[in-house]
Formats: sequence, structure tokens, C-alpha cells
Amino acid sequence: MPAHMSAPTTKSWLNSAGWGLGILSFINLFNYLDRYLVSALVERLKHSELALTDAQLGSLMSAFLAVYTLTAPLFGALGDRKSRPKLIAFGVACWSIATALSGLAGSYVALLLARASVGIGEAAYGTIAPSLLSDYFPQALRGRVMAIFFCAIPVGSALGYMVGGSVGAHFGWRMAFFVAGIPGLALAILCLKLQDPPRGSQDEDLTPADKAKVKAAARASHSTSIGSDTKATYVELLKNRPYLFTVLGYAAYTFAMGGLAYWMPAFLERVRGISPEKSTFQFGEIVVITGFLGTFIGGWLGDYCAKYSKQAYLIVSAAATLIAAPFVWFALTTASSSLYLVCMVIAQLLMFLSTGPINASIVNLVLPTQRASAVALEVFAIHALGDAASPFIIGAVSDASSLQQAVKIVPIAVVVSGLLWAWAARSQARATH
Repeated sequence: MPAHMSAPTTKSWLNSAGWGLGILSFINLFNYLDRYLVSALVERLKHSELALTDAQLGSLMSAFLAVYTLTAPLFGALGDRKSRPKLIAFGVACWSIATALSGLAGSYVALLLARASVGIGEAAYGTIAPSLLSDYFPQALRGRVMAIFFCAIPVGSALGYMVGGSVGAHFGWRMAFFVAGIPGLALAILCLKLQDPPRGSQDEDLTPADKAKVKAAARASHSTSIGSDTKATYVELLKNRPYLFTVLGYAAYTFAMGGLAYWMPAFLERVRGISPEKSTFQFGEIVVITGFLGTFIGGWLGDYCAKYSKQAYLIVSAAATLIAAPFVWFALTTASSSLYLVCMVIAQLLMFLSTGPINASIVNLVLPTQRASAVALEVFAIHALGDAASPFIIGAVSDASSLQQAVKIVPIAVVVSGLLWAWAARSQARATH
């Protein structure tokens, strides 16, 4: 091909990659807005005509995450073999409809079923999007790319608190679900415009042996049944020790972050005596600022350190999380409002530092043809062992004692996550020698 033809082609591809990152990141924002909308509505639902207990309120998040967790492996297998944009579009449309239906619930059971159904749609999106992004951008940029994509977690979560708190206060909890659900249908249509590049198209540093495995996996996906092929992939992932320890650490991290995110507005209201609307906005502001800064800083720091060590992403994540642990403890136990605010800001900033690096680690530790499955297995583990359990466990302990005592579980989980990531880095170093 003549040299003058290569520039437009490259420019066109970069524009497509940037467009894909923008669309997927914006969808992820609505993903987390929807997920933490319920947290902002906890007290309103508790005192509504539904009259929910704390355990029932906690089960709304747990039911969603249980379905999300159980369906993720199926969508992971499909994501490694079928059209990723079409699967993502299906997922976005599915969760948007289920969110809107939550506003029509007339009983606890109806609301529980609607929130559980959201998990089907988010499983299709959450497992496949990181795999698609890894084929849009080269490995040297993935820490930053994942940081941009996962910046939607704090921003979307904060908007969930704010939208839920504001719309709930002025128009009621039902309208909050309608406002959160309807825009997703337009985003589902945009997904169909995304490109679906070949798996591994951005992995130029694969060893000859890994390239052979990728080609063999591509052939096997056409010649074997999806069931047997999927089973072999998941067995191989479970034997990958650096990946396995990374995922287990991520599960402990998600247990902590999920429990904190779900119960903090209620904690601020009950323990700190802050009004419902102010509690959602205060914690929302902390999450969006620290999450945005921490995620971006962590992504850039991880990519910079990765120039000098293959274990950099895991080392950065482990160090930041272990340093955060004492700040989480003091934020939840101190009687001083000013000390609480300082400790919570520092803790959240440090916790969000690991978002980009740890997700870059997960896609880098496996073969290109395993990435959707690897993310699916990660999703299964972090939610089954993490935030599917923590809202309910904290709620149940709160019913038995108090919310002030129940939240002390969180800093323990933070320490466990840091230690597991440090072990994963050690295991990766051994595997490369």
C-alpha cells in the first residue's frame, strides 16, 4: 500500500477507537448511576408504603448482583466468540427497561424482581466492554484507557446519589427510577455503531507460543461446541495463579467498596445526624471528586511504572489499598466531623487509585481470546464474594446491633485486598522467570 494511504487509515482507526472509548465510558456512567440510585433512596423506601426493613433494602442490591454474577459467565463466553457491539446493545436496553419497571413496583417482591432483572443487562455490558477496549488500544495505554472507562464508577455513583436524592425529594422514589432508566435506550442504539476488531489486534508483544494459542482458540471456537470450549477456557483461567490472586483481591476490595457505597448515606443520616438530601450529596461529592482524581492518577501512574516492571499495576494497587485501610477505619469510628471528612477523602482517593491498574492487570494477564471470559469470571468472583454479600451482611449486622458497628467490617476487607494483590504481584514475578 502506498505511504500516502496509510495516514488516513490510521487516523480513521484512532477516531473509531476514541469514539468507542467515549461511548462505552458514557454507558458505564449510566450503569453506575442506576446501580447506586437505590442507595440514595434507602430511607425513602424504608418509610414508603412498601415499609422495607434494612435486610430487605440490602437485598435489593444483593439480588441485582446475584443475577449479574450468575449470568456473567454466559455473556463472557459469548463475548469471546460473537459480535461484541450487538451483545452490549442488548445489555444496555435490557437494564434500562428493568430500571424503569422498578418505578412501577407495588410490593417488595415486585421491586426485588425488577432490580434483579437489571443484572441480566449489566452482565452483558460489564463483561464484554473491557475486552472490546483492549482491542481498540495497545497494551502501553491500557492503564489510562481503563482509568477513563472506570472513571464512570465514581462519577456515575455520585450522580446516582445526587439524582436519587434530588428527584426522590421533589418527585418521589418512583420518578427517580424513570429518570435513570429511559436514557439508556438511546445509548443502546449507539452501541450498534461500534466497530468489533479482531481479538488480539493490539497485542503486538505476544510470544510465538501465545500467538499460536490465540489462533488455535479462534479455530476451536468455530469447530467445537460453545459449552466444551467455555469449560476449557475457565479451567485454564483458574490455573493462572497471578490472575486468580488478582481476582480474589478484587473481590475483597469490592466487598469493602460495595458495602461502603450502599450504606454511607444511611450511616451519615443515622450516625452523623445529617439530613437525607444533604447526606446523599455530601458523600456523592466526596466520591465524584476523589474517584475522578484517584482513578486518573492511578491509570497514569500504573502506565508509567509499567515501563520498569511488569508487576507495576499490581504493586501500585496493593500499596495504595494498604495505605488506605487505616484512613477508612478512622473515618468510620471518629467522633469528629472534620476528621471524618479528611480521612474519608484520603481513603477514597487511595482506594480509587487501583481502579485503572487492576483492570489493566486482568486483561493483560490472560490471552486475547480469553479476555471476555476472564472479565466474566472476575465479575462472578468479585460480586459473589464481594458486593452481592456486603450490603446484606452489613444490613443484617445493623439489625442485630447498629449500623455504626456493622460498617467496621469494611476496613478489614480493605486490608485483605491489599495483601492479596501483593501476593498476585509476587506470583506474576515468579511466573515470568
